[in-house]
Amino acid sequence: MKTPKVTAGARIDAADPALHASRTGTGVVRVRQFIASIWIDAAALVIIGIVFVVPFVFIVLTAAKTQQEAALFEFSWPSPFQLFQNIRDVVTYGENRMLLALWNSALLTVGSVTLIVLLAAMVAFVIQRRRDQVASVASTVMLSGLIIPPAVVPTIFLLQSLGLYKTLLGLIMVEVAFTLPFATLVLRSFMTTIPREIDEAALIDGASPVRVFFSIILPLLQPAIVTVIIVSAVAIYNDFAGPLYFLPGAENVTAQLTLFSFISQFSSQWNLLFANVVVITIPPLIMFMFFQRQIVSGMTSGAVKG
Repeated sequence: MKTPKVTAGARIDAADPALHASRTGTGVVRVRQFIASIWIDAAALVIIGIVFVVPFVFIVLTAAKTQQEAALFEFSWPSPFQLFQNIRDVVTYGENRMLLALWNSALLTVGSVTLIVLLAAMVAFVIQRRRDQVASVASTVMLSGLIIPPAVVPTIFLLQSLGLYKTLLGLIMVEVAFTLPFATLVLRSFMTTIPREIDEAALIDGASPVRVFFSIILPLLQPAIVTVIIVSAVAIYNDFAGPLYFLPGAENVTAQLTLFSFISQFSSQWNLLFANVVVITIPPLIMFMFFQRQIVSGMTSGAVKG
């Protein structure tokens, strides 16, 4: 009969019961910590699912129902499933009104974001690099832009006096003014990670401040610029109040204003309304899916020095 082998660890544990108890206790603590971390992750996933996934699934299911089924507002599978038919009805409604709205929203978003990035980068460069009263005043103005709420009626009067009311250019100026403070603070925070020695070396080599900004600083701001572009584009594209107040008119309809097409005082086509929501949700959803890493990196860059 073979004698069972006794390992060195077992001999030590047998010789020192306190050491054996401490090892066992450490293992139990690690198991408990692992279980606790799993429960935290599971709870976070459940909360995310309830807050984000469940409403989106409800929207898609309602968009695939008939008008009678959608009016019941039940979380159930549609019969028949006609999501693509409802989307086609939404796109072709009112002589392809949705296509015109998406085109107007694209022009509004591209024009606004282009000006926001260029102006915010310039202002952030001046505020971060200068140490005088002008930079202090500009920083205060940008910060107040995040605190003071927008005034709709005075803005309408100003646009009317400039001849820009009910024009796409006027709304672009409004969107730039509303979003510029946020973009400036993000770019200024990131610009603190760019050493001043780069500017000084370029100036010694004979480069002008404008050349330093466009040739050196602006390319280095790429991570923060991507964040500003995506966040600003999604916010401007999803803006409902801006086009409603400053860009009225059937020819100026934007994607968000098409939601009025299928709901009225006496009739509501909830299936087409939810299908409309699905259509206008696709562009920002695609942007977030492909650029979520750039958003996070741009927002956190410059938060910690060193």
